[in-house]
Amino acid sequence: MVAFHADVKIDASPEEVWQVLLDGAGYPTWDSGVARVEGTIAAGERITVYSEVRPDRGFPVGVRIIEPARKMRWIGGLPMGLFSGVRTFTLLPTDDGGTFFDLREEYDGVLLFLMRLTLPDLQPSFDKFVLGLKRRVERGPAPSEETAPADGDASSTASAE
Repeated sequence: MVAFHADVKIDASPEEVWQVLLDGAGYPTWDSGVARVEGTIAAGERITVYSEVRPDRGFPVGVRIIEPARKMRWIGGLPMGLFSGVRTFTLLPTDDGGTFFDLREEYDGVLLFLMRLTLPDLQPSFDKFVLGLKRRVERGPAPSEETAPADGDASSTASAE
């Protein structure tokens, strides 16, 4: 298995964070690392995500809402378990009214040993996404405002097992 992970504390409610996560068309307007999202981020929908790392290649995924304002998964890959990627977004309320946001992606499958050769290092993209999300949610919806540096650091890990 290959995995990437990043998390951050956001000074906003899980519901506020959730609204930004569901606005795929808005991802390019904040420092998300996502060039564009085609489709609607909603339970049961299929979307295609284009990252800044590989803007020429779309990654089609199915959207699974596990629990609104708490957990969402994007699932993609090849049939019959040959290769799969599962991105999980987890939002946990904190005692002070904020949100602990966790982003994790795990790759697995029979063809992982081959796919790993073409898989870019996504850790910088994960770090960028969580810190960009923090800044976007905490500054509010006005896209013309300057984005200030985040007060909190994100923690991150990448692993290959």
